Amino acid sequence: MKPETLFSKIIAGTIPGKIEYQDDLCAVLHDIRPQAPVHLLIIPKKIISRIALATEADAPLLGHLMLVAQKMADKLSLQEGFRLVINNGRHAGESVPHLHIHLLAGRPLTWPPG
Repeated sequence: MKPETLFSKIIAGTIPGKIEYQDDLCAVLHDIRPQAPVHLLIIPKKIISRIALATEADAPLLGHLMLVAQKMADKLSLQEGFRLVINNGRHAGESVPHLHIHLLAGRPLTWPPG
């Protein structure tokens, strides 16, 4: 079993966090340092350190995370648009070693990012 992460502790309720949605496979949290008016994190309950370490067996879970992102965008009426971001490694901005998808919206997002 992988060691607990900041996210797994929030999901377990051992440390505080604002959970927007939760099901058997994942949880959606509000980012504590939002980079846009809407900044949610879609996090699998299974600890996968980063996307580069996901396996073929994780494919259904990864698809589920994308569909939950879509569900959150619908729930929050983000018809103007939204961005999904996955950071992989420190040079990409990864700060917690637990795969998560950032859902960003609520303002125009520029390209290229960062």
